[in-house]
Amino acid sequence: MRWLRFIVDPPATPKGVDKRVPTPRTGVHYDTEWATGSAGKLVRRATVWGFMKPAIRIYGSPRVVGADRLTDVKGPVIFAANHHSHADTSLLLATIPAHLRRDLAPLGGADYFFKSRLSGALSALFIGAIPIERTKLSKLSIKNAERAIKRGDNLLIFPEGGRSPDGWSRKHRPGAAFVAKRANIAVIPTYLDGTGRILPKGKNWPKRSRCAVVFGQPIKPGVDEDARSFAERIEVRINELADEFGSGWWEARKRAHAGETPDLSGPDAGAWRRRWALGPAPGQKRRSPAAKRWPDL
Repeated sequence: MRWLRFIVDPPATPKGVDKRVPTPRTGVHYDTEWATGSAGKLVRRATVWGFMKPAIRIYGSPRVVGADRLTDVKGPVIFAANHHSHADTSLLLATIPAHLRRDLAPLGGADYFFKSRLSGALSALFIGAIPIERTKLSKLSIKNAERAIKRGDNLLIFPEGGRSPDGWSRKHRPGAAFVAKRANIAVIPTYLDGTGRILPKGKNWPKRSRCAVVFGQPIKPGVDEDARSFAERIEVRINELADEFGSGWWEARKRAHAGETPDLSGPDAGAWRRRWALGPAPGQKRRSPAAKRWPDL
C-alpha cells in the first residue's frame, strides 16, 4: 500500500532544505477581497433588506436618533459604537443611512468570525466583515482596515474589543482612533441601547425588546492628538449620546458642560454591586444605563 501513501501523504522535504511553512488561511490572514465586488455587495443588500431589517423590526422595533446628522457626511468614515450583543451589527446594518451603508465593512474578531474558512466566508459574504485581532493592534489588522478604506469603504468598529459581560460597557481600546488618525478620516460616535436584552451574551436565540441607535456628529483627531487621547474623546462622546437618549438633549448637554456625564463603564466595584447599580434585570422596564445613578457608598 506504499503507492497509496505516496498519493495521500504530503511531499517530503529533502535534507538540507528548510521546510516550507504554509501561509495561514484563517483568522486575521483570511482574504476577504473576493467578497468586495458587485456580486458580494448585491448579496449583502439582499441580506439587509430580506433578513436583517425585518428581523430587527420584529425583535427590536428600533428607534433611530440623529440620522439627520449624517445627511451630508461622505465616506470613508468609521462608525464607533458600544457593544453589548451580536444584534448590534444587525441593528447598525439596518439603520445606518443608505448612502453610508452601501459600502460598509464591519471589523470582526478574527478568532471568532474567521476561525474557519467556512465561518470566514459566511461573515465576508453576508455582512462584509474583515478580520482584525481583538487582543492587540497588529500590522495585519491595520493593513486589512486600511485596504478597506482605500477601496472607499466605511468601517464599523466596536472599540471595546468584545461584547459586554455584565451590561456595562468596557473601556475603549485605541484601534479605531489609531486607524482614523492614520487615514485622516472622521469617526461617527454611535450609541446602541437595548440590544443586550434582545440577544444577551451567551444566548443563541433572540427575544423581543425595544432598542435604539443614536448617531453623533462626526469628529476628527486633532493634528497633535495621539490615538489614546482621541479614543478617550470618542468614548466620552458615546457616553454623552447615551445620556442624551436617557434624559434628553438639554439635560445631557448641561451635564457634559459640567463634566458630569455618567460613564457607561459603570462603577469600579464588585460584580454584585455593578449588577445592582445597573438597575432592573432584563425584561423589566429600564431606559438606559446612562439614566441610572449609582449611590456613593
